Amino acid sequence: METLSSWLRLLVPSAGDVIFIALLAVLVFTPLSVRLLGDAGIGWHIRTGQLILQTGKIPRVDPFSSTMQGKPWFAWEWLYDEAVGAANSSAGLDGVVVFNAAVIAFVFSLLFNLLRRRGTELCLALLLTILAAAASMVHFLARPHVTTWLFVVLWLRWLDDSEVDGSAQSEKRTRRLRWLLPVSMALWVNLHGGFITALVLLIAFLAGQWVEWRRSLRLSSFAALNAGTRLHTLTFAGIVSALATLLNPYGWHLHAHIYRYLTSRWLMNHVQEFQSPNFHDPAAKCFAALLALTLVAFGVRSQSLRLTDYLLVLFATASGLYSARNLPVAAILLAVVGGPLLSGVAEQSLGTRRRGFASRWHRFSQRMGVIDAGLRGNVWPGLVLTIVIAAAAKGASGGKSLINADFDPHRFPEAAMQKLKAASDNEPVFVPDFWGGYVIYQLYPARLVVVDDRHDLYGQEFFKCYLKTYRLEAGWEGFLDRYGVNLVVAPRDGALAQGLGLHPGWQAVETDEVAVTFRRRLKALAY
Repeated sequence: METLSSWLRLLVPSAGDVIFIALLAVLVFTPLSVRLLGDAGIGWHIRTGQLILQTGKIPRVDPFSSTMQGKPWFAWEWLYDEAVGAANSSAGLDGVVVFNAAVIAFVFSLLFNLLRRRGTELCLALLLTILAAAASMVHFLARPHVTTWLFVVLWLRWLDDSEVDGSAQSEKRTRRLRWLLPVSMALWVNLHGGFITALVLLIAFLAGQWVEWRRSLRLSSFAALNAGTRLHTLTFAGIVSALATLLNPYGWHLHAHIYRYLTSRWLMNHVQEFQSPNFHDPAAKCFAALLALTLVAFGVRSQSLRLTDYLLVLFATASGLYSARNLPVAAILLAVVGGPLLSGVAEQSLGTRRRGFASRWHRFSQRMGVIDAGLRGNVWPGLVLTIVIAAAAKGASGGKSLINADFDPHRFPEAAMQKLKAASDNEPVFVPDFWGGYVIYQLYPARLVVVDDRHDLYGQEFFKCYLKTYRLEAGWEGFLDRYGVNLVVAPRDGALAQGLGLHPGWQAVETDEVAVTFRRRLKALAY
């Protein structure tokens, strides 16, 4: 009987396993697989990764545009690019979707497990995980930012070990920070620019440890020794992790480049993903719900709060309200801080009651949590991921695909790209920046783009001129003339298509439901 019980604990999926499997299946086998490819930028990430794999070198100059050809370029997410480049070469866009879907599913499975580990009851942990995932849904995209979500959850788990009691097991976990944090940082800095979030987490936990050490000096020498050891370990790990950020192809120049990019007020005000969230959107509403729950818990459980909790919630609130792109990380932080506090509130208000639906539900959640804690196999996530990878590989080898991931033909100019592939010239093509990555994926190296969404490469002055053309503002022809643009693919219902359609120097040579292709009249006969 005991052997059978052990096998059951090994084979029955835990709640965290179910979250991983459900998210992976939904993101891969439903129309959300197309949603993951909703940002064209994944196109140039894939091509960059394939260039790295082909040449064995990380690009130092721009290879994709006619306007920035040969100019210095920071391929600062090269490790992610290499991963999606390899996935695309092996299994096409299905492989890219599976890779990113697996990372996203793993993030929220880990988040749930972290909440449970920090004492959040099962049903509440599930609710907070769902809210955090819903707040992140708008950014469920095949882009390198998903790796930052993963490292944020991992770092929160590891750093949380530095604030536990002085037991032998906890001290062993704390000592692991000496190598866990620096090694993970060396990976993170080459995957996504969000590695700067780690420095914020370090500051928050170091401040909390310093306060704990100062408090322990008034209690006992043993407590002070343990707190001092944890503070020393975390300080050492933080310093080495900061140095590890220099382990990238550009050294300190990457930090300067990111600083210049993020402090460009004009770009921050004009790039859509840096705009503040719209609280009419469901994702922003879920973030607001998480924030409200956390603030309520702060008010009720103020005596249980650490300085670290205050700092993390302050950072989550400020960053989430400042930019919509920060909502996923902000939601994760709020869930991690608020979960244990909200569980404490529930225990205070319901623990002494014997009757009532809420009390019965609370006791049910506790019992289910005990059962879930005994399920330790984690067999099913690995098995399901293997099946999904096999399905992607089968589709790439010519078999019937169950995934069918592709760019949405109703959003991207697929018909226009097919026409340009068949054309005899190799003229650079002007498209809106939000189509640029898609065009790079479809046409590179046969054609270059004039502009794409690598805003840090093109810079503020270039984009000011570009936006005049795209918005058909006064002097809009100047950009096209300055850069010798002879080929334009514009959104069919956009202002630029209307302007070019009326301009005597341009001729519409192809029209479909998404885009209109224009050539200068001197070039029109060569199409």
